Amino acid sequence: MVEVAEFYTLSHIFISLIGAILLIAIWYNIRQRFKVILEENDTQKRVDKGLLYLSFAMFVWVVSGIWAYTGQVFSFKATNAYLLGIHFLSIVNNMFLLLALFYFYYAPRFIYNNKKNIKTILVVIIITSIATFGLSYFLKENDTVNGLNISGIPDLLLSGFLCYLLGISLYRTFAFRGLKIVGIISILIILLMFSSQLSDVFINYGNEFSNNLIKIIAKTSLISIFLVLATTWVIRLASMPKPNEMTISFMDWSLVKISIPTKNVFEQTIDFGSKTTQYKNLLKFAIRRKYGDGKSQSLAVGLSGEIKNQTYLTRIIDNINTILDLDDTQLLERRDLVTFIGEGRYRLRMIPNHITIDKTLLEEFNKSPENKEYKTICNSL
Repeated sequence: MVEVAEFYTLSHIFISLIGAILLIAIWYNIRQRFKVILEENDTQKRVDKGLLYLSFAMFVWVVSGIWAYTGQVFSFKATNAYLLGIHFLSIVNNMFLLLALFYFYYAPRFIYNNKKNIKTILVVIIITSIATFGLSYFLKENDTVNGLNISGIPDLLLSGFLCYLLGISLYRTFAFRGLKIVGIISILIILLMFSSQLSDVFINYGNEFSNNLIKIIAKTSLISIFLVLATTWVIRLASMPKPNEMTISFMDWSLVKISIPTKNVFEQTIDFGSKTTQYKNLLKFAIRRKYGDGKSQSLAVGLSGEIKNQTYLTRIIDNINTILDLDDTQLLERRDLVTFIGEGRYRLRMIPNHITIDKTLLEEFNKSPENKEYKTICNSL
């Protein structure tokens, strides 16, 4: 066994193992400390498992490293069984990375909490791995053409796509949390990860030492980024308002009084003024949350929903931040006031008993023909 390859393989195993254990330990601690926040929706338990799946992906790195080391020691790297094991582990690794992105709030919208698209991409991952194995098996000695490893091309393209998704998700997450420099670094690390796989396709790309060095640096750096991600997640959860401490009161048209102690907002009055669309949307959320039952407590957001665009949802929070003139430590995020519960539906986070709506205002709102559904929801009055 070449010493450089042996050093890389053993380093890969132990670095991945330490990173995986650290991440799963952090996830478990977060899961215990913030259980109430993570499972605040009684109708559909949603536990953010992003870190858990990232740690699983790194455990797969450990297994693949052990498999590679075993293949070198017992000299069966050229066998079909070895290749089958490598491609199977690749499928599992990509699957866990994709499932992790499913829980990234700032992941591309076609990934975040979109089960249909996740299933489609999982099928693509499996097909790509099968195609890679098939090419490796049938081409055998004729696998290399003009310095290109033909069988590695499908897997490289898939890796490029997953690197794109991971890079965008990490950058957005860090940028929105005030760590733009970390977001930029994360993109550079993802690019380094992708470049470390080029040698699997381009035979003359670099040499054994440089390629293995790049792989070690990329994986170590990526683990560090995941640990920073875990830290920001803890900070985010710790500063997230609790549903049972927030109160909101609709006093008159365009006038709302709100209290969010975690953000140092106490009994502050918000005058939406001419921003009637944002006020009405917020009122709709409040009526559904206070008087609705089951699915009627939430509001559909999207082309086929009552609110046609995500932008209108964001504007509610932006207007509140602007009107209250909150500083950087107080600024509200959309998740502070509304919870995504799946299938394009959102729900106000305040508990029903902490929502107050002026009776005259409610009656006037329900008289409008376009609000007939809300009159039905409020039939308990």
